[in-house]
Amino acid sequence: MDAPTQFGATLLSLRDVRVPATLTVQEMPAPATLAPFTAAVSAQTVARDGLAPLGSGKLVVLYDPAGQEGWEGVLRLVAMVSAKLDDELGADPLLGEVAWSWLTGALGECEPPPINLAGTVTRVLSETFGGLHLSGGSTRIELRASWTPTSFDISSDMWAWLEVIREAAGIDPDGVVSIHR
Repeated sequence: MDAPTQFGATLLSLRDVRVPATLTVQEMPAPATLAPFTAAVSAQTVARDGLAPLGSGKLVVLYDPAGQEGWEGVLRLVAMVSAKLDDELGADPLLGEVAWSWLTGALGECEPPPINLAGTVTRVLSETFGGLHLSGGSTRIELRASWTPTSFDISSDMWAWLEVIREAAGIDPDGVVSIHR
């Protein structure tokens, strides 16, 4: 089945996104069973000094010309963001609400705004035992969400997703310099 023109135009709009220098983006295989037409990209923070990336994510574009129940449209975006947190933020009882506000704030910048936003925020605490004590414990955040874009130009939706990865990883926006004392 050939991809409809609308789906092709939607994917082309992703090329209009200015990816921050602190992130890398690449295509990845998309799940084939969620909709007749799918595409996906992944992003991660640029690793520094040989360390693992601080944050990463996946964005899946679903297109069903017939629409699906609950979408209220023919497009649906599914996003995942994961980031390692410092201990203080990881212990914050309002972490879920704060992380969700990163997403709603970024999507609030979309024109036109998306509809039917739903998702979860999960705090993952890892504790090590035995010979793994050298690596210590860690806290990660995982944000999973989906929404219906109200335009076939989803460049602002992708920008919002990239902003959430950046925010979750604790990276300043381009052009902002942190002053440490």
